[in-house]
Amino acid sequence: MAPRGKRLSSTPLEILFFLNGWYYATYFLLELFIFLYKGLLLPYPTANLVLDVVMLFLYLGVEVIRLFFGTKGNLCQRKMPLGISVALTFPSTMMASYYLLLQTYVLRLEAIMNGILLFFCGSELLLEVLTLTAFSRFSSLIFVARASCVDLAGSLGFQKDLSHTLPMCAVPYMSCKSTRCLRRVCFQSDAKAAHAIPQKLSSRTF
Repeated sequence: MAPRGKRLSSTPLEILFFLNGWYYATYFLLELFIFLYKGLLLPYPTANLVLDVVMLFLYLGVEVIRLFFGTKGNLCQRKMPLGISVALTFPSTMMASYYLLLQTYVLRLEAIMNGILLFFCGSELLLEVLTLTAFSRFSSLIFVARASCVDLAGSLGFQKDLSHTLPMCAVPYMSCKSTRCLRRVCFQSDAKAAHAIPQKLSSRTF
């Protein structure tokens, strides 16, 4: 069981999400100007230009959703949002690879920008997998602790009456409001369990 107050969120991962968000905003604006430049000065087929611009907006949507769920899952220490972010990393990587290798005209500036995006995706994917592993281990420890408490209550003969009064060790309650997370660690009162057990013992006949 993780000690009280311990953070399982990854600080390096959160830093990467923050930097990636600002970098992608700059990348998106630069790509719009680059497409305008290529459309005016290069023999860019109209169909290809429209396709590349539409895919750029789709890329924007995928990246915004990926970063949002990644930040939410990391700060709130929740596996589901972080798993969604991991899943969206693959289409994001494919989009960056397309603009790096497969679009009609690739400028040197675009090659550098998309290479940086691929670096962000790879680094974030690695840290997300490690963070998900930490969350899974913590969840397993909580499950084992709860099972131990139930077994202890059963061995004392108070499983039906006192299971709800047993102190649960470091059971986290986590809630999110926008991108801020309020982390609480809820402990059942030991005094409540201590008073309940003598009362039950006194009511039993020997």
